[in-house]
Amino acid sequence: MIAIRQTFQSTLSHRANGAWNFTRLSLALMIAALVSPANAEIYFNPRFLNDEAAESVDLSVFENGQEAPPGTYRVDIEMNGEYITSRDITFEAGASGEGLIPCLSPSLLESFGVKKEAFSTTTETNVEERCVALSTMLPNSSTEFDVGQLRLTLSIPQIYVSSMARGYISPDLWEDGINAGIVNYSFSGNNINSKNNRSSGNSNYAYLNLQSGLNLGAWRLRDSSIWSYSSGVGEQPNNNKWQHINTWAERDIISLRSRLTLGDGYTDGDIFEGVNLRGVKINSIEAMLPDSQRGFAPVIHGIARGTAQVSVRQNGYEVYQSTVPPGPFTIDDIYSAANGGDLQVTVKEADGSTQVFYVPYSTVPVLQRAGYTRYAFAAGEYRSGNDQQDAPKFVQGTLMHGLSGGWTPYGGAQLSQKYQAVNIGLGKDLGSFGAVSMDITQANTKLADDTHHSGQSARFLYSKSFYQTGTNIQLMGYRYSTNGYYNFSDSAYSRMSGYTVQPDTDGNNTDKSQYINYYNLLYTKRGQEQISISQQIDPFGTIYLSANRQSYWNTSNSDQQISIGANVPFDDINTSLSYSFSNNAWQNERDHTLAFNINIPFSHWMRSDSKSVFKNANASYSMSNDMKGGMTNLAGINGTLLSDRNLSYSVQVGHTKGANSSTGSSGYTSLNYRGGYGNANLGYSRSGQNNQIYYGFSGGIIAHANGVTFGQPLGETLILIKAPGADGVKVENQTGIHTDWRGYALIPYATEYRENRVALNINSLQDNVELEETVVSVVPTHGAVARATFNAQIGNKVLMTLKYKNKFVPFGAIVTQGDGTNGSIVAESGQVYLTGLPQAGKLQVSWGNGENANCVVDYQFPATTPGTPLNQQSVICH
Repeated sequence: MIAIRQTFQSTLSHRANGAWNFTRLSLALMIAALVSPANAEIYFNPRFLNDEAAESVDLSVFENGQEAPPGTYRVDIEMNGEYITSRDITFEAGASGEGLIPCLSPSLLESFGVKKEAFSTTTETNVEERCVALSTMLPNSSTEFDVGQLRLTLSIPQIYVSSMARGYISPDLWEDGINAGIVNYSFSGNNINSKNNRSSGNSNYAYLNLQSGLNLGAWRLRDSSIWSYSSGVGEQPNNNKWQHINTWAERDIISLRSRLTLGDGYTDGDIFEGVNLRGVKINSIEAMLPDSQRGFAPVIHGIARGTAQVSVRQNGYEVYQSTVPPGPFTIDDIYSAANGGDLQVTVKEADGSTQVFYVPYSTVPVLQRAGYTRYAFAAGEYRSGNDQQDAPKFVQGTLMHGLSGGWTPYGGAQLSQKYQAVNIGLGKDLGSFGAVSMDITQANTKLADDTHHSGQSARFLYSKSFYQTGTNIQLMGYRYSTNGYYNFSDSAYSRMSGYTVQPDTDGNNTDKSQYINYYNLLYTKRGQEQISISQQIDPFGTIYLSANRQSYWNTSNSDQQISIGANVPFDDINTSLSYSFSNNAWQNERDHTLAFNINIPFSHWMRSDSKSVFKNANASYSMSNDMKGGMTNLAGINGTLLSDRNLSYSVQVGHTKGANSSTGSSGYTSLNYRGGYGNANLGYSRSGQNNQIYYGFSGGIIAHANGVTFGQPLGETLILIKAPGADGVKVENQTGIHTDWRGYALIPYATEYRENRVALNINSLQDNVELEETVVSVVPTHGAVARATFNAQIGNKVLMTLKYKNKFVPFGAIVTQGDGTNGSIVAESGQVYLTGLPQAGKLQVSWGNGENANCVVDYQFPATTPGTPLNQQSVICH
């Protein structure tokens, strides 16, 4: 840029030696070079663009280094190389040579991570209300405004900035969202026509899951209910009933990084078994922490001989890079990996030399980062949904705290009238030997027969990842309980043994009724062993093994589950082979299943630019064998259609051979549509003598201050798009979602406490609509309805040629509507491009402060042109 300025200055200084050889466009490009911040003021004579002095535009703002006129701009803000947020920032004209000054208040800078005490040394007063240069508030700081990219870059000495973990977003930027009423619904129904020896006729079923809620500030009120209906089911009468599931209210306590819940909920299951309760609960929320502080990861220590670049790789991928000063350094914000994996640390010195060392990394669920405390407290009434259990009142508290050196002590207590338990344990990162945790629970229990029991339960967990061999011991555990040990839920049973009978679904064959929720308190749990291992075998794929065994006191019976399999990819073709075995301690039958699956995308045989409807289709085949003579084979095609890929289909045919030599064929087809106002599905299946038609509708509804908006099924946290006047606009990166007839839309899922960037597709805008910005960022809290507002300019687009006193309006003149909004700058030959203009109105044109440097345009578009993509007019400025 300096070279361009020097060339331009040299060109100006040589004007006396010869005629100009530059076009006005080339001069305009040189002016663009001038507008970047400069250390010295450079004067450009505007008469080079217009021969008449009276017509010369006032370019003083650009001569002073200003890149654009003063005003408010939506900009992406970066600080010291890290993206912070997107905000509307007001820029004012600075002193000579300073360019535009962004108006950044101390409170705003504090939300970016600048220390509050950093402003105590400034000599400025009322800096919250005034527009003060950043370098005045914080010496040696600077700003750079990239007009083309609408990016504001802040450079602030590290001494003024708080130490922040990677991915940190200030809670000041978190949004509780708008007040809104929420309804989430899912309706499904089917009609079954049966013709067999046992029964025949039609049966109808319908099911509605209704979740409603209300957001008021930081509070969230939620309720869940279901409705079910059945008719024509054997000899049973029609069934029609509502059932209430739960109701609760909750809010975040941001200062504690916690959440308070009142009503129905559940307890954490890290130390004690998780149970449902109705009462009050407060617990820490790890999601409020930056990603680099969530979960467990080791602290890396090293020494750099000089200024060096440090990079960290895990499982072959780079997960961290930074520049450190000479001397000892510490890295404590490595992103957590679910299964661990040793960290390879490379320190590259300025002279090119490198040192490489490894930091072992394994984790178990209870391990916490050094300095982080995880807690949970709950008090209330036990709710199980099992009519064989009472509802005792209880209190539960748990605590975990991460210490340096990879240690995590933890413990808790669970207390009720008939049950008291205390737990204490310790977790440790063993470095190259893996990670381990051990704890013991002492419990005293009074059972339904009024007998008292006392016992202990000890638990051991181990995890280790071997990166060099691709072996990952995800979890290996063992729990041993003495004969007198019971869980809290055991103390809630009203009898010593029992079960629940679940009738056969056709209501006409009691021999097929299922016995569920079986229990017998005489047979308490004794030992439990579990293991989960995976092995990567490049390039052939992955094999895995998981097994679990639960034994009981006073019986040799045990529960057993084993699963072993392999996933083998061939390019983009995926295959899997698996075997599973399960055995229930209280049932005689053992279940074996051998299964094979293959999925082949049709794109495997197509060119990347193929337009075939089958480009997004897959062919699949699956086989399962119960090892008792029964086998099922299924083959089918599934894929997506439409430009947005929001219509999915599936067609399958199958053949089943039963262990009793009975055979049968089956067929299945379905359509699923994801639209802007909700989802719908329709399907048909045939199996033997049974034909079934099924259908469903699901979606979400939000009632807010601006009306009612419909959308797809909603998650916990969502985004309401508000773009009045921009109807039918597609939402980027969302399937089937577009703004409704009023310009509103729902994004059903959002990531809480993280920046969510919402973008509208400008190619789907109507011809008479333009957006001031196409991307808006929101950072919602848990359960929020965050609003992303887009300002749409609705009206005519025009390329207007302006003349004043029979000459073109000067290059660089500023044109605004009568109210001073919607501005643009005149280009060559008096041409200016404007959007959002009404059918008739006035335009203000200004190119200086003199009497002959301002004029007004009265314009009117012909009545036949509304919605025309681009109007072209030549008008006289008075």
